[in-house]
Amino acid sequence: MGAARAIVLFGHGARDARWREPFDRLQARLVALQPDVAVRVAFLELMAPSLAEAVDELASAGAQRITVVPVFFGVGGHLRRDFPVLVEDCRAKHPGVEIQATGAVGEVDSVLDAIAGFCVGAMSRHA
Repeated sequence: MGAARAIVLFGHGARDARWREPFDRLQARLVALQPDVAVRVAFLELMAPSLAEAVDELASAGAQRITVVPVFFGVGGHLRRDFPVLVEDCRAKHPGVEIQATGAVGEVDSVLDAIAGFCVGAMSRHA
């Protein structure tokens, strides 16, 4: 049986396969921090798996609570229109699984603080 709790890191997707590398590194960090939580990566388009495929796999493995985290810098049309529909479709398909969605990671102050720190460091390295 799989983990009872799960996280899906949800990104937009891209044609260039290298685009997903930060998602895979983030997944590895989360696995190290939360070894009892199943962590998957899923994409809106152009890459696999889709959100539905990732949720199907986690539900089949026994996940009872799935948190979907949109790894987007800001909230645009995809997160306003497409994302809620995808999450609702997953909930309808898996009524016995609690599926929650967070806001976009780029909307969180601590993430913006980390990016600001990166920018300050970049300036000092190039001074």
